Amino acid sequence: MSFPSQVKIVEVGARDGLQNEKKIIPADIKIQFINLLSETGLKVIEATSFVSPKWVPQLADHDEVFQKINKVNNVSYPVLIPNVNGLQNAIKAGVKEIAVFTTPSEQFSQHNTNCSVAESVERISEIMVIAKEHDIPVRGYLSCVLGCPYEGKISALAVANLAEKLLLMGCYEISLGDTIGVGNPVAVKELIVEVIKKIPLEKVAVHFHDTYGLALVNIYAALECGVNVVDSSVSGLGGCPYAPGATGNVATEDVVYMLNGMGIQTDIDIVKLMLAGNFMMNVLQKSSQSKVNLALQMTNNCRED
Repeated sequence: MSFPSQVKIVEVGARDGLQNEKKIIPADIKIQFINLLSETGLKVIEATSFVSPKWVPQLADHDEVFQKINKVNNVSYPVLIPNVNGLQNAIKAGVKEIAVFTTPSEQFSQHNTNCSVAESVERISEIMVIAKEHDIPVRGYLSCVLGCPYEGKISALAVANLAEKLLLMGCYEISLGDTIGVGNPVAVKELIVEVIKKIPLEKVAVHFHDTYGLALVNIYAALECGVNVVDSSVSGLGGCPYAPGATGNVATEDVVYMLNGMGIQTDIDIVKLMLAGNFMMNVLQKSSQSKVNLALQMTNNCRED
């Protein structure tokens, strides 16, 4: 058993975490939120998505948010890009890094982006051409890698082949997303073993949702395989509209707490992380989904009593 000595956390709370919130959050609140995250030691904070307001009203303020956040040195602020039009708007806004997305599931692709997998790959190909012209690094997301709400189990080979395709197109890293949170440690290891037959291990990241409470053990399984990049969302913000009862992304606080306990370096201040999460949860009038956040708050309350 060999774990990585250091793990990079990709914070997705400001984009993936907020995109499905029905109540529109003012741009200045999102800006404050991202600024708080920038003070935690995180090195990658996904800021927003340059998607049409028609499809994701919550992120209609992408220009304002991206342009007004305090951009800290040595912190990346990538944005999600659905198509060439989105990329062109992002370039005008001064974006320096982007992410693209597709899925091995034909039915999920149709429901999520109204196109086939092949068509989504073609869209990414068009994006890559322009990104290369502007020297913009591109990260790739694969959704539903361990299961789909429409197709059920997904072939690990199909995931591996698509990951290879994205890498060959120019993506510097491929994030494997368990979008509906149905994975387990055995399935995670089997998937990673298949994927690294096609792409180098150092190009693999993982993105787990905690729908069935298995996100942390799935991350542990990925760490055992040598994966050292993990996506997460502060306070467990987010959720999948295709999975009833989904509790969202794995909470960044919980991931950092686990990694700290394992002696794996993250350089993230967990107290500042909790403050950022609590700020947004107060705005949303919701409770944090982070077990660590809740436990530490209870501990502090007991000490005060």
